[in-house]
Amino acid sequence: MKVKNILGERFKERAFDIESQNLMTRGGYMKQVGNGIYSLFTPAKRIQNKIEAILREEMDAIDGQEVLFPVVMPATLWQSSGRYDSIGSELLRFKDRSGADMVLGMTHEEAAVQMAMNVAGTYQKYPFMIYQIQTKFRDEPRARGGLIRVREFTMKDAYSFHTSQEDLDRYYERAYRAYERIYARAGVPEVIAVKSDSGMMGGKVSHEYMLLTDIGEDTIVTCPECGFRANMEACDNIIENVSDPELMPLEEVFTGDAKTIDEVASLLGITNDKTCKAIVYQRNEDDSYVLVFCRGDLELNETKLTNYLKSKIHPAVDIENANLAAGNIGPVGLDTKATVLYDRSLVGCTNLVCGANKAEYHIKGFTPSRDLPGNTQFVDLTKAVAGGICPKCGKRSLSISRGIEVGNIFQLGTRYTEAMGMTYDTENGERKNPIMGCYGIGVGRLIASVCEAHHDDYGPLWPITIAPWQVEICALRANDENVKAAADKLYKELEDAGVEVLYDDRSVSAGFMFSDADLLGAPIRVVISPKAIARGCFELNARDKSFGGDVAIADAKEAVIAKIRELTEAVNAKVPERM
Repeated sequence: MKVKNILGERFKERAFDIESQNLMTRGGYMKQVGNGIYSLFTPAKRIQNKIEAILREEMDAIDGQEVLFPVVMPATLWQSSGRYDSIGSELLRFKDRSGADMVLGMTHEEAAVQMAMNVAGTYQKYPFMIYQIQTKFRDEPRARGGLIRVREFTMKDAYSFHTSQEDLDRYYERAYRAYERIYARAGVPEVIAVKSDSGMMGGKVSHEYMLLTDIGEDTIVTCPECGFRANMEACDNIIENVSDPELMPLEEVFTGDAKTIDEVASLLGITNDKTCKAIVYQRNEDDSYVLVFCRGDLELNETKLTNYLKSKIHPAVDIENANLAAGNIGPVGLDTKATVLYDRSLVGCTNLVCGANKAEYHIKGFTPSRDLPGNTQFVDLTKAVAGGICPKCGKRSLSISRGIEVGNIFQLGTRYTEAMGMTYDTENGERKNPIMGCYGIGVGRLIASVCEAHHDDYGPLWPITIAPWQVEICALRANDENVKAAADKLYKELEDAGVEVLYDDRSVSAGFMFSDADLLGAPIRVVISPKAIARGCFELNARDKSFGGDVAIADAKEAVIAKIRELTEAVNAKVPERM
């Protein structure tokens, strides 16, 4: 393809703060249609096609069968699983012309079960996996970062069905490895798998695949000592408190307008970890209050609290209605109708400062083991911290970083098959619900994430395996007969050899041409100019500057093909073996 024929404009001015969004907008990869909705120009679509080809190869290699589910589904399908009512406004609901309730698919567990139901009625059909690459819509309230967080997106989602947990475990390992291969083949072997929270998907075992980057929205907890990795939402917070040698009696102290942990600790000359913090939420379903006490230096993990309560929550409003004194809430002498929970960070604490349940006063000397009822239960409801204790190896070595989720896998169990009444006949004639796993990758987000991981100040550094074009020919002064003839000849030779070539023969300055080439990001660049031809050569350079120099005109085609092979082998060398 010739650059002059590509629809879409490239420009120099910075467009956005997030680099992938900035470069892909400046490079003419995409155009915004609405909030979180984009059209893709040819360069981005070519990248998407290559990623989809990798996805199909790896899914087929683990015995996947490609299918296609509908984008629009009747509400009754989602009602049969219970998710029509349990999922909030992220699920787009509407009525068709006959008044029937419909939804736009944001995920397809229900459709997968509906497809397999009644056609996989015997154990002899199992195990099997079906997958699709399909458009989805999630009415995301915080669309951002171009293709990183969108409302409409293309996704590969797969669903496996099994007759035993052991069989699912074995298949889950194969899918885990297939995902490692996918990211390595796409040129981002640095993507890591972390333990995650299953959220609305259900199930107990789940992993997210994360690309660590400062612009990521997810918080990742890792341990460099043992390799432990988890999403903050799913990471246990291990706390070991050291008791004071002498217990203080409970004592009310005047604290006036000091209400926050920082204010109270500063006033009393103590550190935040010697305080007990109160956090108040309300259940979404009935606005009932939930009060959580934890050590004052820690943050509450809302996902843990949601999972424990089995209810969605929101920060409380008008807490006076729950008979709680805002800024002075404490566990001693507490009288409230709220559900009261205690985080396990309070276990072993002594001589804490807590609220006195009346305005302008706090209590010193609070020791949970002494001052709470003996049957008080402590649960893990707080976030892990940097330097905290690793749940796996027990060392104080946790590190906190940011990441973009580029894929996920879940063991769903019988969450959907049981709810929707899918069964099969066992070898003994019993009726059982199949056990499911699901496996998803957002294609657009992966494109943006690769750009986020591999770019310089001038444009994307696309890996050879997914680059929109493998090679770009830059014909400087294409109005020169010798330059035009040499460039045309190499262009035809490479195309005939099956090489994906982009050809720039516009009458523009070298700086303008190279600026566009940087944004389009072909890994290999051939520069043909009058000066080079006079030397009997072309310039053969890498977009990432890893190589560069002259190559004889007669050897140019073979040299380019050799470089493509070399770059491809370098990517494939990091791809793990299949299981």
